[in-house]
Amino acid sequence: MNPIEFYFSEQLELVRQTSTATLHTILEILERARAERRHIFVFGNGGSASTASHFAADLGKNTVRSHMPRFQVTCLNDNMAIFSAYANDDGYDSVFAEPLISLADPGDVAIALSASGNSPNVVRAVQAANERGVTTIGFAGFTGGKLQALAQHCIVIPSFSYEHVEDLHLMLCHALVATIKQKYPEPHP
Repeated sequence: MNPIEFYFSEQLELVRQTSTATLHTILEILERARAERRHIFVFGNGGSASTASHFAADLGKNTVRSHMPRFQVTCLNDNMAIFSAYANDDGYDSVFAEPLISLADPGDVAIALSASGNSPNVVRAVQAANERGVTTIGFAGFTGGKLQALAQHCIVIPSFSYEHVEDLHLMLCHALVATIKQKYPEPHP
């Protein structure tokens, strides 16, 4: 088997191993946040930052229905001015926690993405969210790291490959958005 085929066969095996039970819980949390007009905050580092930004865009735009409230979603790693100000003045560990402290209310939702589950700025933000009564969701890999222990709901991809973990995190985000779109189609006149 060549390396590309091997990569895909490993990915398929991880898809088979991933439980969807937590994904159903996350779907319920997102639906409740939409109905109750709660804010959803998404964040991550590096490749996970890209996934967070992508998920926020899909959730905010692709689920719009004329007969339903829109998702209120913000990706905390997309505002580079506030991100870099906190990184410079208070340290990189604060870049998600501090904006979350300013913006989040009890009942809101924080979705953290970290392949290792140990990114200090992600962990600190989840701690801050928990302290404020925010519902916390984690997408992790490896063995789950600190994120698995801190997030109220966490999906862990059992792989030490950043590529496989990040691929599957994006697939899970797409599965959530696709399910919401299918579940709540735009009514036809």
